[in-house]
Amino acid sequence: MNALENAFDLVLMLALLWLAWRALAAPDLFKGVVLFIAFGLLMALAWVRLRAPDIALAEAAVGSGITGALLLSALARSRRLERDNPPPRRRDP
Repeated sequence: MNALENAFDLVLMLALLWLAWRALAAPDLFKGVVLFIAFGLLMALAWVRLRAPDIALAEAAVGSGITGALLLSALARSRRLERDNPPPRRRDP
């Protein structure tokens, strides 16, 4: 069972690194936010594996839940503001 646990921990670590890299390098902000939320959920699982359930609950609630919802709300609001107030057009001399 120890080899299986070590393999799971390795896959979890690689998934966390991949998600962090993809969230930072995402060209689309919505995709970046969704990847950030997935990263937070996997990070909560990593805290469970480290036998820190209190930190895991806080990570899941704050890191993924509240922060993810606020980021999605801010993204929707900024898109709405851009749509309602387009930038001024440049005049060519």
